[in-house]
Amino acid sequence: MKEDLRDLLELHGTNPTRQQIGQLLTQFYESAAASGLPEVERLATTVNTWWPQILSGITTGITNAASEGINRTIKTDARCAYGYRNPANQRLRGHCTTIRRARGHLTAHPSGPHGRPRKHSNP
Repeated sequence: MKEDLRDLLELHGTNPTRQQIGQLLTQFYESAAASGLPEVERLATTVNTWWPQILSGITTGITNAASEGINRTIKTDARCAYGYRNPANQRLRGHCTTIRRARGHLTAHPSGPHGRPRKHSNP
């Protein structure tokens, strides 16, 4: 059943036909019904509830992954700081945290004066 759902979600960005999507969705629901497990049936219910959004993600390739990543970063930062003394500090810190990557501060190979090896002066 997990593989059926994975096959369905892997159609993302491949310009699938409605027939391909329908076939894989039916296969997923049949596997979920045949399992008889309450957890799997709840997953199938969740997929059914969110199906319009899942379908638009599969067909258009547009997701909210970037905004979810930014929200996760802000929440992680707030947890690390054990809260802030006032909302202005929290807003400022959240803004600074989310723009670091855009300014190149979180890249694997830092550039600028801090990315270069230190020059040692000879006494």
